[in-house]
Amino acid sequence: MDITIPFNKPSIAGSELEYIADAVKSGKISGDASYTRRCHQLLETAVGVPKVLLTTSCTHALEMAALLLDLAPGDEVIVPSFTFVSTVNAFVLRGAIPVFVDIRPDTLNIDERLLENLITPNTKAIVVVHYAGVGCEMDAIMDIAAQHNLAVVEDNAHGLFGSYKGKQLGTFGVLATQSFHETKNFTCGEGGALLINDPSLVERAEIIREKGTNRSRFFRGMVDKYTWVDIGSSYLPSDVLAAYLYAQLEQREVIQRNRGRVWNTYWQHLGQWADSHEVRLPVVPEYCQQPYHMFYLLMPSLEVRGAFIDHLKSHGILSVFHYLPLHLSDMGRALGGKDGDCPVTEDISDRLVRLPLYNDLTEDEQMRVIHAMFAFEDWR
Repeated sequence: MDITIPFNKPSIAGSELEYIADAVKSGKISGDASYTRRCHQLLETAVGVPKVLLTTSCTHALEMAALLLDLAPGDEVIVPSFTFVSTVNAFVLRGAIPVFVDIRPDTLNIDERLLENLITPNTKAIVVVHYAGVGCEMDAIMDIAAQHNLAVVEDNAHGLFGSYKGKQLGTFGVLATQSFHETKNFTCGEGGALLINDPSLVERAEIIREKGTNRSRFFRGMVDKYTWVDIGSSYLPSDVLAAYLYAQLEQREVIQRNRGRVWNTYWQHLGQWADSHEVRLPVVPEYCQQPYHMFYLLMPSLEVRGAFIDHLKSHGILSVFHYLPLHLSDMGRALGGKDGDCPVTEDISDRLVRLPLYNDLTEDEQMRVIHAMFAFEDWR
C-alpha cells in the first residue's frame, strides 16, 4: 500500500517563500547576510545565549565545538552510544577517543550515574544529547564536570526551546549545537547552529567558521584586511536557507502549539492500549519542558516492533525505528566497543519505534494512525 501518512513532512509555516524571494532580490545570498543576522538575533534573545552562529548543519556545529575545545589525539570525550553518528564523528575527526556511556532506562538520556567511573586524566569533555528534547539531568552532570574541570557540550538537535528546571536547553554547557534538518521542529532543509555560552570563545568561533580567517573582524571595521589566522572551514549557510529558517522561527509559538497538540493526542489516546500491549510510552519528568519533537514507543521485543511497523505500513502509515548502538557499529568496535558495554542502549535500540509527528499532521490523519494501532492485535 502507498504511504499516505509519512513519518515526517516539512511544512511552510508563514513567510518562507516571501523571505526567500526577498533574499534573492537583495543581491546577496551567501552566508552572513540579512536573514542570517536576523536568525542570530532572534535565537540569542529567545534562548538567552551570548552568541549564536548559524552553520550548514548540526554536524558542522559539532565539528566547530571540537575545534574550539582544542582536542588533540588521545584526548577522551564521554558520549552516549545512543545518538546519531555526528555526535561522535566530530570529536573523532580531531583524534579524540570516544568513551561510550549508557543511557537511563526512563528518559533515554545519558546516565549521569555512570560518568564518574568513566573519567580518566585524559578526559576533556562530556557530550550530552537531550533525547526527544527532554533534558538530561543537568544539575548532576554540571556538578561532575565542574569537579573534574571538564567541558560540557550539549547536542541539542532535538531540544530547541525545551527547558530543564526552568532553564533553556542549550544554555548549560560551554557550547551547544542545534539542528534545522527537515526532520526537526524548525527547518531549512539542511542547517544548524552553534550556541556559544562562553564569550571568550566567540571571536575564535567566528574565525573557524570563516575558513580560519578574521573576515568577520574585517567586516566590522576592526582590521583593514583579513587573512588566514587559524584552522577552520566553510560553515556558513546560504542566506536563502536562513530566510526560510527565519520564517519558521517567527512562527515558533504556532509550530510548538501544533506539535504539542499532536503529542498530547497520542498520549491521551494510547495509555490503555499501551498497557494492554506491554508497550511503554515516553517518560518526561515534571521538571522538563519538552518541545514536542518526537513521540516514541518501546515495544516488548524486536519481533513485535517489526510486526508493528509492517502493520502500520499496510495501512499507508510510516513509522520508523531510531539509533543503532554506536559502540556496536563497525567503527565503534574498531574503537574498542563490544557487546554488553551499554546494555540499556542495546535493549532500547531493538524496541523503539517513532510515530508520525510533524507540524502539519491533521487531527484526522492522526486519528487514522491511532485507529490503525488499535487494530494491531497479532502482536505476539
